[in-house]
Amino acid sequence: MQQVASSLSQLQSDGIHLSVAELLRYQQLTRLIDLSPRKSLQARLSGQYLSRDKGRGMEFDEARHYLPGDDIRAIDWRVTARTGKTHTKVYREERERPVFLCCDFSSSMQFGTQLMLKSVQASHLVSLLSWSAIARGDKVGALLFDDRSHRECKPMSRKRAVLSVCHELIAMQTNALRYVPESSADDVLEQACLRLRRVVKPGSLIYFISDFAHLTEAAQSHLVSAARHCEIHAVNIYDPIELSLPHIKSKQMVKVTNGTDEQHWMLGDRQTNEQYQNWRTLENERLQHFFKQNKIRYHSVSAGFELDKQLVQFSMRAV
Repeated sequence: MQQVASSLSQLQSDGIHLSVAELLRYQQLTRLIDLSPRKSLQARLSGQYLSRDKGRGMEFDEARHYLPGDDIRAIDWRVTARTGKTHTKVYREERERPVFLCCDFSSSMQFGTQLMLKSVQASHLVSLLSWSAIARGDKVGALLFDDRSHRECKPMSRKRAVLSVCHELIAMQTNALRYVPESSADDVLEQACLRLRRVVKPGSLIYFISDFAHLTEAAQSHLVSAARHCEIHAVNIYDPIELSLPHIKSKQMVKVTNGTDEQHWMLGDRQTNEQYQNWRTLENERLQHFFKQNKIRYHSVSAGFELDKQLVQFSMRAV
């Protein structure tokens, strides 16, 4: 307990609620994550994140006199016909790539047994990604959702974008702690993925942060569609107890509930532990297979340990 208290003090967090101080802390830790675009994406999308100078991009900038060596495919025939002199089109390559952060605050994310709730760890990661994107000169937007509502932050640049996202993170976590769902919202992830498809622009970098407890076939379909035009990273936030049941010396019957359904488990029983371990392993493999099959980068982050230490140990580079 003393070690947990020390870690939370360093993070300026209580592990349950969110504060401005704990989210601003990640402004100094942008070196821990690299948001550079993948080479495959750069080759697939012309004019994405290549240069800050005029070049062969997608956005028309001006027409000028043709010079030897210019690409003849860029000749502006209308201006040429009007002026009687050969003109060529000049395009400006895009200067930034929108970074869009989709974060889950649903009831299954309001869970934690060691250091903090999964939703709090997810918020820390959103804050770090936001500060890292701004440090690169990118625009940052976000879609935050829980069982009954969602908040959208339109992509903006500079520090005000991160402050806006942090404000919404705090508001979402506060509302989520007040709300006790009457029933399991199986379509919460599906609705979030549908909104994501509607708001993100092609070529965006997307981080989808969730425990993916409600990843239905419909939600998968929306993610696959978005992945055809964007680079998506799926970050699975988990609690250590979700990987394996606690080991105790003597058997003990406990009641387990998700807020609506109840079950009784026998802790300390070898057969129960093995069954749970096998089920969890199969679920994780199924999840990873889906993302790998659809070329979505997959990462996992524990809510039981500081985010800083995990990123140092396990690289989350985008290239």
